[in-house]
Amino acid sequence: MPDLSDGFAPADADARPLWVLGPDDLKAWRADQPAHVGNWLDGAGFAAQAGRVIVVPSQTGEVHGAVLGLGDAGQRDRHRFLVGGARASLPEGDWHLAGDLDPDAAAEAALGWLLAGYAFGRYAKASSPKARLVPPAGVDADRIAAIAAGEALTRDLINTPANDMGPAELESAARDLANAFGAGITVTAGDALKDANFPLIHTVGRAAAPHRAPRLIEMTWGDTGPRLTLVGKGVCFDTGGLNLKPGASMGLMKKDMGGAATVLGLARMIMALKLPLRLRVLVPAVENAVGSDAFRPGDILTARDGKTVEINNTDAEGRLVLADALALAAEEASDLTVSMATLTGAARVAVGPDLAPFFCNDDGIAAAFAAGGAAARDPVWRMPFWAPYEQMIEPGIADLDNAPKGGFAGAITAALFLRRFAGDSTRYAHFDLYGWQPQSAPARPKGGVGQGARAILAALPGVLGL
Repeated sequence: MPDLSDGFAPADADARPLWVLGPDDLKAWRADQPAHVGNWLDGAGFAAQAGRVIVVPSQTGEVHGAVLGLGDAGQRDRHRFLVGGARASLPEGDWHLAGDLDPDAAAEAALGWLLAGYAFGRYAKASSPKARLVPPAGVDADRIAAIAAGEALTRDLINTPANDMGPAELESAARDLANAFGAGITVTAGDALKDANFPLIHTVGRAAAPHRAPRLIEMTWGDTGPRLTLVGKGVCFDTGGLNLKPGASMGLMKKDMGGAATVLGLARMIMALKLPLRLRVLVPAVENAVGSDAFRPGDILTARDGKTVEINNTDAEGRLVLADALALAAEEASDLTVSMATLTGAARVAVGPDLAPFFCNDDGIAAAFAAGGAAARDPVWRMPFWAPYEQMIEPGIADLDNAPKGGFAGAITAALFLRRFAGDSTRYAHFDLYGWQPQSAPARPKGGVGQGARAILAALPGVLGL
């Protein structure tokens, strides 16, 4: 995992100014600059367009500073992490942000700067920008670095292809994280899942055994404070099982463990920041493979808590493995349980790849997540646990249907399915993630990306009374 914190320069560094200006600010700023600066900007056609960077020379032709355009005020909500996006355009050296930035803008700039240093270089040489930033005054640089490190972990795990990121490798990543922060970790794998009463995890993953045996990873950290349980879907590759996906749909299935990657990244943030809480992380890690031992359409399976599930599509396997993990979570009191999963295509149809839709049974927590997402520039959007749709997941022949026919409200019915296992008295939220950046954007290169983790982290102090 790259060390993104090296993107920060010491507070006393001899740093050049980076002015961050909108079109309305540019005119006033130019009035205070030497004439050659205005001539330089005019010759380049610079008008503070959103994301455009121009290096400003001194009168002797040396690099004096740079200007980053913010674009029109009315369009700024269309852009995130513009300061981070500027990093690759700046000459090597140390920089500081010039001008007045409000605290939220300064924090976004600092985080974007570090995230812009991420590059996935495991299989081919990848270079990162060399420019460094003096953290803006008032910004908690250590907190920003911890958040960036958690995001980098999530991106690395998602970006790693399934031949190097199967259930065993995901377990290894969790063990490395636990060892780094003194957390406890236990793993139940292979046929031991049957003896430990994790029947759905075992059934979904058994066709990939023995070399890629399914497992339930449990990590615990902290011994005082409120209890937070994070459950992440760890389907390391999803062929669709016997309901085989077409090739075009299988191409990105290395990211089907994005929920697990995101909860591990969030757990890293929490532990690095030493939040005063008791953390429990549950990751059912499987590969949904095709084989003689694969589960079948029409099978009726019994979950850990005794509920029966009719299998109408083996490609709806994520909710099955999460069901066992959520049932385990519900056996121990928790002040908040959050599941995260790359669960449904319906969620992507509803909100696209940039928003993380979530469901929550507590209005106060939902409002806190929405506010946290806005503050952390990690956009989330609440969707409903719509009770009238409960009948859609009740097939009659079993307690639950894993893939209701008709295709209506697919994200909602999946969330309702999961809620059945989370515990009636549990404050529960479920995030249906995409986990992938389809096109490069400032501080978000094409590839794996964390969603929802920063929103949750920002909300935790109010939600859990930290």
